[in-house]
Amino acid sequence: MLNKEGIASELVFKTARSSGAGGQNVNKVESKVTLLWDVAGSAYLSPTQKDLLLERLKNRITKDGLLQIESSEDRSQLRNKELAIKRFFLLLETSLVVNKKRVATKIPKSKVLERLDRKKKHSQKKSFRGKINLD
Repeated sequence: MLNKEGIASELVFKTARSSGAGGQNVNKVESKVTLLWDVAGSAYLSPTQKDLLLERLKNRITKDGLLQIESSEDRSQLRNKELAIKRFFLLLETSLVVNKKRVATKIPKSKVLERLDRKKKHSQKKSFRGKINLD
């Protein structure tokens, strides 16, 4: 299980001026929030969890090894910060889920024969549609 409080203490936030709705306010208030987190430097994850995150989130991690999440949906900086944190933990939880190995199963012989029989009947039906050779 994740130590959310510990990981939250490692988060770094940057703010910037956002685009979109907000009128004049958007030009003077930094409401866009960028969440940064050093995956490899985290003290609250095991090495296997770090490797898993680095592999699965490689498209979201910068060259410096920082996971970056931006939020600029809301006009409020606080709301954008909350949204970024919520998205961050959701991303962590989904990325750390270990996929179950698929167990290969053998197709029963009865089903194979059933399929072949269907194919023969279909082929025969199509051959009846052709020209009849009277020779």
